[in-house]
Amino acid sequence: MTTAERAAERVYEELLSRVGEANPRPRIEPVRRLAELAGSPQLSFPVIQVAGTNGKTSTSRAVESLLRAHGLRTGLFTSPHLIDFTERFQLDGSPVSGNVLEEAWEELRMPLQVLDAQLEAEGQGAITFFEALAVLAFTIFADAPVDVAVVEVGMGGEWDATNIVDAQVAVFTPIDLDHTAVLGKDIATIAKTKAGIIKQGSTVVSAAQASEAIGEIVEASEREGVHLFVQGRDFDVTEDLLAVGGRQVTLRGLHNHAYEPSFVPLYGAHQAQNVALAVAAVEAFFGAERPVPGEVLDEGLGQLTSPGRLQLISTEPIVYVDAAHNPHGAEALARAVTESFAFTEMALVTGMMSDKDASGVLGALLPISDALFLAPVDSPRTVGAEELYQLAGTLEWNGQTEVADSLTEALDAARAWTEQGEGRAVLVAGSVLLAGEAILVAKNEGWGIK
Repeated sequence: MTTAERAAERVYEELLSRVGEANPRPRIEPVRRLAELAGSPQLSFPVIQVAGTNGKTSTSRAVESLLRAHGLRTGLFTSPHLIDFTERFQLDGSPVSGNVLEEAWEELRMPLQVLDAQLEAEGQGAITFFEALAVLAFTIFADAPVDVAVVEVGMGGEWDATNIVDAQVAVFTPIDLDHTAVLGKDIATIAKTKAGIIKQGSTVVSAAQASEAIGEIVEASEREGVHLFVQGRDFDVTEDLLAVGGRQVTLRGLHNHAYEPSFVPLYGAHQAQNVALAVAAVEAFFGAERPVPGEVLDEGLGQLTSPGRLQLISTEPIVYVDAAHNPHGAEALARAVTESFAFTEMALVTGMMSDKDASGVLGALLPISDALFLAPVDSPRTVGAEELYQLAGTLEWNGQTEVADSLTEALDAARAWTEQGEGRAVLVAGSVLLAGEAILVAKNEGWGIK
């Protein structure tokens, strides 16, 4: 392990001593106080903030890539990470070094100690993992310094720790049911919380939404007196074609600017929608009447990657991994696989978390599967593989099924299954943690894909 890797590990271990991401506190004021004690780093750069249920990370990465292609120095904050903690903080498209991370953490150490003591005296809990994480990201970006930061909301919006920023552009990816125990049981309630990132002086850019969701976004935009651009009305994908290694998309930008076709090295029609949203966000950032130059569009989209989103981790046999973990994401994944690939048969390797809609995810993915390999996720919150087996039965699944004690065991069995027929492939999906674990297995076992 290098010195930088050890530094990142030390920071991560200290953060893990705090209340974790799975238990967010619906509050924002303590985060503001922490940022103030740290010198208000979030005020040092303009921000494009991205909220929604699915597509947040892919859209955030597309926005960042386009801004970088413009020649700006960029910061990108996303969550969660797949393998390496430093993935969450990127400067100019690359994860920060552990040394940079540790230097920023040292700046926060004293403010954290002071505020933790104050909060305990007030009867509140200390700063949580994600609250500290957000301010850490803003500190890194201020120290860099960056010209612009793209910030993905962690959960919700109104009280999310990232919402201490006053975003110049507030972006909404499709909003659906997820984290219902925290955010609410219906789309309107969830959307109202997410719309809390809209503030005076911002411009709002939204994907096409369910009527319940767009209603909340419209109401918040009108209340704050800001302009709202909506996909389908103000911008859109005009053509989306399959291409080798991805898609060829043609976009209509804000104010009806017609772009030339561009190649996007990602799979799935949903990625074309994410790209359209990202381009509109960048147009809004620079001024809605200024289109993205053609060479910038081609460079920004051509260099785009989205780890954990139909990511190829093995070619012999073919194994793809995807971080889809809710029904809406799983449905988009199923459509992408059906449209983009021509496997004769496909095995699904899956494991899920107990706070997710396992029935909905399985219901979306089983119709495209020919064999099922079940494994626990490496987390105390995992659904047991046997429980998933029983659940598959209630969904009238009658295909080959194997229950494994670990993901490695499930992957070995699925890869062996591919050798029994021509044109077979493996898909790993169901959990972000499971996706990261699969990528790490592929890396450690030398499957040959970087």
